[in-house]
Amino acid sequence: MLRVVIAEDSVLLREGLTRMLTDRGLEVVAGVGDGEALLKTVHDLAQAEALPDVIVADVRMPPTHTDEGVRACVTLRGLYPGLGVLVLSQYVEEQYAGELLAGSTRGVGYLLKDRVAEVREFVDAVVRVAGGGTALDPEVVQQLLIRSRRGDVLEGLTPREREVLGLMAEGRTNAAIARQLVVSDGAVEKHVSNIFLKLGLGQSPEDHRRVLAVLTYLNS
Repeated sequence: MLRVVIAEDSVLLREGLTRMLTDRGLEVVAGVGDGEALLKTVHDLAQAEALPDVIVADVRMPPTHTDEGVRACVTLRGLYPGLGVLVLSQYVEEQYAGELLAGSTRGVGYLLKDRVAEVREFVDAVVRVAGGGTALDPEVVQQLLIRSRRGDVLEGLTPREREVLGLMAEGRTNAAIARQLVVSDGAVEKHVSNIFLKLGLGQSPEDHRRVLAVLTYLNS
């Protein structure tokens, strides 16, 4: 059973998220309303050798309602690298997304709150992040793609390869990308291979090329 900590200052939304996750077999071990409480709660759980699998946190929380939530998540990622973090935001905030994704993209998610209403999609994102995957809202990816076009790292990619890389950044598998683009799995595999080649990501037993490609995409 996956163990979740929820950090959301709206009691109504926090209880709704708790009900949504527990109804689908996840265990919500704590719910808090500010960044300091989130830090303390996760630290106490870690001390008790009961570190949760994933945190679901609002970007903006008390006392200033600016960046307390994401700051706490970045701090906790540094302390507990295996901890999954899924942040929720009312709007696309590139700076906060960039800060969260500045390290490893493993076990990281950034969703707009509107996605929470799509229960299955939201729960799937929580499970994917808890398992070390990535879950990025399509609108977040679109904004990051617009920013990336100001750089020259990805200029060698074709429009289709950029599209495939953007879907990779959302955490989609090759099969899911094929369904989205209505192409064969083989076609997607060819695009992914071309992306690795053009970004200079050769085979290595120590590196995960898919993650490195996404990092290049986000940081470009």
